[in-house]
Amino acid sequence: MKSKMESLGDAKKFREGFQYLRTRDPRLAKVMERYGPIKFEPEGDLFESLVESILSQQLAGPAARSIITKVRAIYSDGKLEAEEIFKTPTRKLRGAGVSPQKLRYLKDLSSRVAKGKIDLEALREMSDEEIISTLDEVKGIGPWTVHMLLIFTLGRTNVLPVNDLGIKKGVQRLYSLKELPKEADIKKLGENWHPYRSIASLYVWRHKDED
Repeated sequence: MKSKMESLGDAKKFREGFQYLRTRDPRLAKVMERYGPIKFEPEGDLFESLVESILSQQLAGPAARSIITKVRAIYSDGKLEAEEIFKTPTRKLRGAGVSPQKLRYLKDLSSRVAKGKIDLEALREMSDEEIISTLDEVKGIGPWTVHMLLIFTLGRTNVLPVNDLGIKKGVQRLYSLKELPKEADIKKLGENWHPYRSIASLYVWRHKDED
């Protein structure tokens, strides 16, 4: 039997990571002290979270939220379900602002889930690496999408989305860099944050958005 996965939603685990990170990175520690321990609760249905991540790819927050709202409005209860999305006519999804490319991604994901080729609930008991491997076969689901799922829906503690623009901008500001850091540079910095890179990521995002 696999041991229960650690979760960011565990306040004791979050505080443990908070205290650990403060000793590992002086610059990050200053940001963390301003905010204190964040009350974080992983949430969301796995399929809905993947759909929303696909719809959000390469879009600013307001634009992504607008399209997600329009897609949800297609369905009577606003719930995103695999069978329903798979059966939805292309014109309806296109009318909600879904690009042709993302439409292909949604149809591929919903087809696999509806036909039982992927058991999303089984992901909850898998390691991060197993989840990445399982979802890699789905069109349009790359590292960024999986990282968002791991952090915000599954609450995994040691995820660093090195290809996320917000993380890049946050790291640039945190370390007063002249240019956006490369993914390899962020990975290197993240070695100090292991095994609580998800918690560090949350504070880097907060720092990016500070006035």
